[in-house]
Amino acid sequence: MHEQAPAIIGIGRNYAEHARELGNEAPDRPMIFLKNPASRIGDGDPIIIPRICEEGGPQVDFEGELAVIISRPCRDVSEDAAMDHVGGYAVANDVSARWWQKTGAGGQFCRGKSFDTFCPVSTVVPVHTVADPAALRIRTWLNGELMQDDSTDLMLHPVPTLIAELSRGMTLLPGTILLTGTPKGVGAGRTPPRFLVDGDRVEVSIEGVGSLSNPVIEER
Repeated sequence: MHEQAPAIIGIGRNYAEHARELGNEAPDRPMIFLKNPASRIGDGDPIIIPRICEEGGPQVDFEGELAVIISRPCRDVSEDAAMDHVGGYAVANDVSARWWQKTGAGGQFCRGKSFDTFCPVSTVVPVHTVADPAALRIRTWLNGELMQDDSTDLMLHPVPTLIAELSRGMTLLPGTILLTGTPKGVGAGRTPPRFLVDGDRVEVSIEGVGSLSNPVIEER
């Protein structure tokens, strides 16, 4: 059982090509949403597609991401001071139920991102072990097939910018998990779409940070 994070904050469309593959414009400012902290699981734990996702049809998608762990209270910090508030990094999968994300919850992302098991996160590595969070190769495989392969240097809003912006007028508590966005290659952006089904396995790897592997099970 993981110690529950006080908040899981996600950033949408933080890679331009990912925004485009889903038919969206890249945002000028960070697109922010929240995931329920209870959605967090660890390496090896199953991603469980809940029965509620039968509504809206096949829709559960993978999103490999770099996770940033806030180490101390953080409010109104500058970009120059932002990294002083980072305690570590992890590999994450921002699992997303697309119909619930876009249609089933009034246009708000939180519902489709927050079902139980929808936030696999790897073991956290100390911040000093990663020289530059903006120079990491991130890859995602589905059943051994490479689906995502890009670098974190393609982030539209890099880690210091995200922390500085999020902390404006809002305290980020220690243990907060910041999901920094996913690169191109998600299931919803493919023709035909490739959503997760029972028996799948999703693996995410970020060089210098670690890896994450989770089987997929449909709730009966």
